[in-house]
Amino acid sequence: MDRAVEVVPGARDAGVLFICDHASNAVPDDLANLGLPPQQFERHIAYDIGAAELTRTLAREFGAPAVLSGVSRLVIDPNRGADDPTLVMRLSDGAAIPGNARVDAAEVERRTNLYWRPYRDAIALEIADMGATGPPPAVVSLHSFTPVWKGFARPWDVAVLWDADPRVAAPLIAAFAAAGLRVGDNEPYDGALEGDTLHELATKAGLAHVLIEARQDLVATSGGVADFAAKISAALRPVLARPETHIIERYGSRTDRRHRSPRP
Repeated sequence: MDRAVEVVPGARDAGVLFICDHASNAVPDDLANLGLPPQQFERHIAYDIGAAELTRTLAREFGAPAVLSGVSRLVIDPNRGADDPTLVMRLSDGAAIPGNARVDAAEVERRTNLYWRPYRDAIALEIADMGATGPPPAVVSLHSFTPVWKGFARPWDVAVLWDADPRVAAPLIAAFAAAGLRVGDNEPYDGALEGDTLHELATKAGLAHVLIEARQDLVATSGGVADFAAKISAALRPVLARPETHIIERYGSRTDRRHRSPRP
């Protein structure tokens, strides 16, 4: 395994770029599965279940490009800031990661250069190419969340995470609710996370953006993905048709790391 990033081709004037930070549970051969048994890589600690297929499905539906991470979040988390202490996790949801237990700064930098930076660079390149050809694209990040976390049954079907720019998030929340979905508005996680992919590549650039989290049991099968993608497509199309979605407008950020925990 040596692919750090997957780029799905699409129309440069599609007006939307789909990204998936936690698409893969793959581990480079030299890391020897980080000392974990295979079953751990089927869990949410290794990747966002269903998110990659959801991303590719939406890219096909909209004829749009997509960028997906190529390694497990246990190798390095593409959605963490470069200086985030949880960039390489030593413990995740009760599972100790032996291959990360003694990781030093040099190894973090090596993984950053091999896997984290190519993913971020690929997104930046797609945004630049799309902006040079068509309107500035909206950036839509696809994730998934566990139905139960630490004994708490999460009540949401979908979560819409956002920082300060409401252009995509607000109408999506309304559309999902109107379709009968139980929507988490910045629940179970907050969309303001300094250094995360959207903060660095969309918020700072003034691009309209949103992070959509599907509940994992709803996208665990191809049929579930197809159904969920249809719901997102129906909600997203009217938003992409709005002119204000495709202008550069900087809203700033609600980010305050002193009082906020990163998304697991």
